[in-house]
Amino acid sequence: MIPPHARLPVAVAAITIEAMSNDKTHFGYETVAEQEKARRVADVFDSVASRYDLMNDLMSGGLHRLWKAFTIQRSGVREGSRVLDVAGGTGDLSLAFAKKVGKSGQVWLTDINNAMLAHGRDRLLNKGHMLPVAQCDAEKLPFPDDYFDCVTVAFGLRNMTHKDAALAEMRRVLRPGGRLLVLEFSQIWKPLAPFYDFYSFQVIPRVGKLVTNDSDSYRYLSESIRMHPGQEELKAMMEGVGLEKVEYFNLAMGVVALHRGYKF
Repeated sequence: MIPPHARLPVAVAAITIEAMSNDKTHFGYETVAEQEKARRVADVFDSVASRYDLMNDLMSGGLHRLWKAFTIQRSGVREGSRVLDVAGGTGDLSLAFAKKVGKSGQVWLTDINNAMLAHGRDRLLNKGHMLPVAQCDAEKLPFPDDYFDCVTVAFGLRNMTHKDAALAEMRRVLRPGGRLLVLEFSQIWKPLAPFYDFYSFQVIPRVGKLVTNDSDSYRYLSESIRMHPGQEELKAMMEGVGLEKVEYFNLAMGVVALHRGYKF
């Protein structure tokens, strides 16, 4: 059991990923073996980690900062809270939560990708925040039951192979009364879909090529968004793993949605 308000040093706890089965899943529009998806998703984030924040600003026109601020606002996190940031990448949410929970609280930054996690850890240190860090699979979280007041996952769920298993794990580590917030790309308002498709498949890969010399990773990004469950489907999935009072908030006409559910 992790002490409730321990001042933990930065440490990367590598969690061994068990061998996957030969079951098929999707990688963007492709159908691949689950093990291959895990490898290819890792390759994507290894490729983009150093320019991840810059590309987010370019692709969203800076709106991702407002979406994350809205997530913080709806989290209910306050001084002394314990927060888990799943697939936290470069640490945007972890940094904001660290400022809210204060010295009496605790924020864990986790990600399955070492390059992203190292970038986030270094960024937090440069900002003066020494937070505990763990490299782990969201489907096998290395935390006790009923521990966190709030769990968040921002723009990470769509990359997970077994989304229901990951959501169930996030619920498991929530204390009764705790809440899970999922910030993710979703289904845009239909009249805007043709313009959004043009931007996603014609503009974003070209920007990715210019900035990171990698258009394929950003083509995967656009495809993975289309394969991700829509607002109602994700709400049902969260309810299916036992979360209650699930609701969602459409942002930017549905380009992004924030889902929130509680554990009682």
